[in-house]
Amino acid sequence: MEAWTVAEPGPIDSGPLQLVQRARPEPGPTEVLVEVVTCGVCRTDLHLAEGDLAPHLRGATPGHEVIGRVVERGNEARRFEPGERIGIAWLRHTCGRCRFCRRGAENLCLHPRFTGWDDHGGFARHAVVDEAYAYRIPERFGDLEAAPLLCAGIVGYRSLKRAAVPPGGRLGIYGFGASAHLVAQVAIAAGVEVYVCTRAAAARELATELGAVWVGEAAETPPVPLDGAVLFAPAGELVLPALEALDRGGRLSVAGIHLSDVPELDYQRHLFQERELVSVTANTRADGEEFLAVAANTGIHVQTMPYPFEEADTALADLAHDRVVGAAVLEIAT
Repeated sequence: MEAWTVAEPGPIDSGPLQLVQRARPEPGPTEVLVEVVTCGVCRTDLHLAEGDLAPHLRGATPGHEVIGRVVERGNEARRFEPGERIGIAWLRHTCGRCRFCRRGAENLCLHPRFTGWDDHGGFARHAVVDEAYAYRIPERFGDLEAAPLLCAGIVGYRSLKRAAVPPGGRLGIYGFGASAHLVAQVAIAAGVEVYVCTRAAAARELATELGAVWVGEAAETPPVPLDGAVLFAPAGELVLPALEALDRGGRLSVAGIHLSDVPELDYQRHLFQERELVSVTANTRADGEEFLAVAANTGIHVQTMPYPFEEADTALADLAHDRVVGAAVLEIAT
């Protein structure tokens, strides 16, 4: 089968991805084999391709926002029927035994595995996943729209919860890409005022269209104090203006798996008066199920930019250079 692989991590414009021929994977006893229909293109895929995240699997196939149809089941797999549409997300295995798994925090598992990092992902014609880590996809979302829900949506939703904005409060969003444009809609539907700071003009336009009450440049100060904020841009220098924009008791949630270095904090300006800075690490399966239900009930709009399967490297380059509005999605099976 055809699959994209990270041959040698490096700057995206140097061509770290290669399209290769690889044997079709075989499902293990509790796994299902999926014919990939669409796969979202996430900034984490870019970090893996460029080497910001150290490779766990040599020649890994990226892609962890996978929508596909079950074509084969392992001999112990019974959760999904052949032909059923399912989703494969970032988190694909946890040990179930460590102290974090036992207390319901499987996103902090000591022995996790991640799609496209530890095992081959969805920039390919077929992919496998343990059925316990796959998701049923709400029917109201088409294949293109469903793909970004599986990471941009799920991890973004966890980031929103970690920001702890009270009902009717004010949420700041820093960076406005695939994840942010979904989170903004969930927050607005819940009665939260959204304030967006982002560098791309097209992203600022989209934020306005989706209902943000104020939109500014990446490091611009919102006109009112914020009750909470989420930093989606992988730019550590934005931590300082985001913290400074918080009201007393506000919390900044950092959503990315990778962040550039954070400059030195000034305690009085950035943390005093019980401001908080928290990180987000992956998600639990419960987060995923909760978000998919919220997304279906809220009726959020997923803004996508489709790319042919053969242009996965172009999609990542466009993401790196702020040419994607909303979420980039590969169309793999027709």
